[in-house]
Amino acid sequence: MEYRGSVRPFVSFNAKHDAEVLHKAMKGIGTHEDTVLMLLTSRSNDQRQQIKAAYKKAYGKDLVSALKSEISGLFEDLIVALMMPPISYDATQLHKAIKGAGTDDQVLIEILASRSGEQIKEIIKVYKKEFGGKLEKDIYGDTDGHYRKLLVILLQGSREEGIDEDNVENDAKELYAAGKGKFGTDEEKFITILGNRSAEHLQRVFAAYKKLSGSDIEDSITSETTGNLENLLLAVVKCARSVPDFFAETLYKSMRRAGTDDETLTRVMVSRSEEDLLDIKASFKRMYGTSLYSTIQEDTNGYYQKTLLYLCGGND
Repeated sequence: MEYRGSVRPFVSFNAKHDAEVLHKAMKGIGTHEDTVLMLLTSRSNDQRQQIKAAYKKAYGKDLVSALKSEISGLFEDLIVALMMPPISYDATQLHKAIKGAGTDDQVLIEILASRSGEQIKEIIKVYKKEFGGKLEKDIYGDTDGHYRKLLVILLQGSREEGIDEDNVENDAKELYAAGKGKFGTDEEKFITILGNRSAEHLQRVFAAYKKLSGSDIEDSITSETTGNLENLLLAVVKCARSVPDFFAETLYKSMRRAGTDDETLTRVMVSRSEEDLLDIKASFKRMYGTSLYSTIQEDTNGYYQKTLLYLCGGND
């Protein structure tokens, strides 16, 4: 498979040398922020972990703590996020979403709707290791109703494989009967079908559903459900159709408003930089007629902006 991340491993990588460069950048009067951000955005996450180890070995202290004492604000949040292993970062984001005051449902929805089954299983392991709790139990205790049921299904990380030809029509009919076709919505059907079928299978089901009802499945979800359940169902549908499109929309919404949702902007840029950011950029341009790069440029500033633009990997 072709690599679709915007951040690639640095070719002539030397962890010890990089640790030294960072050490020098933070020593003396003022920090050379440019050096820090240019170096870290041009290394893969795996390489950053090696730099962390080399730094500790050479200077007897934690690189992330050293960075945090030198930089601040959104720039600091972004650099700290870049220094975490991806699965660890997801687990930490989920933990924060659940354990904070109130639940940050946007984070739960975004991560659980978009990650692969393998990634979700890894997240659960790391969550237990780092926070001593069971992710499913914590989410269960913090949510309710059909929304909770679908989150728990997604946490199993066990979507079916491939397309079940015999079931495409049937699933479409069941979804139609469960929503538009009757008074009141049978949420169970939506949850079971959208939570368990493969993305390829669901794409076929959505096409059959449109033939049957004359409208998109999204319209039915929007008119039949509300709140967190509606948001989660829509996210699952969008991710089944196209994960890059889902993230392009998430990024667009994080910026094009009064005040930027920097937490979302940071989370998506960091977590997709080695996954599919090149595809997200293409989706963004197709969907909004402007580049992700120039949108970030208009919406952010300072070293935070510079780091995001480096992660973006150039203007298209």
